[in-house]
Amino acid sequence: MVSTSPLPLETPSPAHICPYDQACSYLEQAAKELKLDQNLLVMLSHPRKVITVSIPVKLDSGEVQVLAGHRVQHCDILGPYKGGTRYHPAVTLREVSALAMLMTWKCALLGIPYGGAKGGIAIDPSRYSVGELERITRRYTSELIKDIGPSVDIPAPDMGTSAREMAWMMDTYSVNVGHAVPGVVTGKPISIGGSRGREMATGRGTTIAVREALAERGKSLAGTRVAIQGFGNVGGAAALLLHQAGAKVVAVSTGAGGVYAEEGLDIPALKSFAAQNHRRLMGFPHAKSISNAQLLTLPCDVLIPAALENQITEDNAHQIQAEIVAEAANGPTTLKADQILEARGITVLPDILANAGGVVVSYLEWVQGLSYVFWDEERVNRELEHLMVQAYQQVSQKSQQRGISLRGAAYTLGVGRVAQALSDRGLYP
Repeated sequence: MVSTSPLPLETPSPAHICPYDQACSYLEQAAKELKLDQNLLVMLSHPRKVITVSIPVKLDSGEVQVLAGHRVQHCDILGPYKGGTRYHPAVTLREVSALAMLMTWKCALLGIPYGGAKGGIAIDPSRYSVGELERITRRYTSELIKDIGPSVDIPAPDMGTSAREMAWMMDTYSVNVGHAVPGVVTGKPISIGGSRGREMATGRGTTIAVREALAERGKSLAGTRVAIQGFGNVGGAAALLLHQAGAKVVAVSTGAGGVYAEEGLDIPALKSFAAQNHRRLMGFPHAKSISNAQLLTLPCDVLIPAALENQITEDNAHQIQAEIVAEAANGPTTLKADQILEARGITVLPDILANAGGVVVSYLEWVQGLSYVFWDEERVNRELEHLMVQAYQQVSQKSQQRGISLRGAAYTLGVGRVAQALSDRGLYP
């Protein structure tokens, strides 16, 4: 029996919901701020290459299922394409296109010589066995052989994928070209060329951005009340690092709900509890169970959405009580909600800055892989610290100079650097 998984319907939607339209809206705002030539804007609005491949996979039951795999390569003006590979039921070509564009601006903002890309397959990985996931990943990689490579496009983990999937991708690519190519992906296991510090990188970058934003207000992390939506690789890492720095992490959540403690949660104990209870947080001693929606509106100093897109909307933006929102997730704030938060005087650390720690250490891993010289974690963290602090200071300075939000400043810097490179290189032919 052969079955085909239905492709997700992509009906038109308003800009505050549609991620690609939202990404384009921020691009247009930056272009207006930069007085960008209209021809440059048109070129930057479109991805260079959109790839959709068929992925037939034989399930453990013997059934053959045909999946659709996407890879969108937005821009390689500054260097090879770079971006994650996402396994999630909500993956659509539109979403992947938006995230590829965001990666372009993120890399440019951080001064990393990459362009933006993103890939994904619309599956729930929890519904597949390890063997099935390996076959899906290897076939997906095989279909993309001509479109990826250490100087072409470098995939990385994203939602639903991990170092395991990157190992399969690296091996598949290496077998096809006839020799080991550690630089074809990042986020690999350390045993095959991965970088130390990669697992905590995105959460560490978010922590650095929050620390710098507080410092500008004459405050420190010590005693700061933080609520974090998400307790996975990003949210869990940020929670632990903030806890170690003396912050009071008062609430965290997963998709199933979260926990709240006014005096702060014991994050190491909570991580152990979650590991023993299939990632469930409810029932943790001395904590109150809360929903994801409740977490977003709790009284706190810093709110960190570290889960899915479109969590802060026009419906709940008026209820946000935090002074700072640090976007550890991609696109957690809708366009309308962002306007509401700005009008209320709430500082938003935009996603292309606040969650850039992951791509920074991916870049450092790639550099190590190309040179076959590998660093200790202290050096990796030191390089990450330097690039994140530098980017934050540049964004803050641009915001003050132009009288615009941090998001507007971040996009102005990122888009401006790509536009300048495109202008300098010219249009072929």
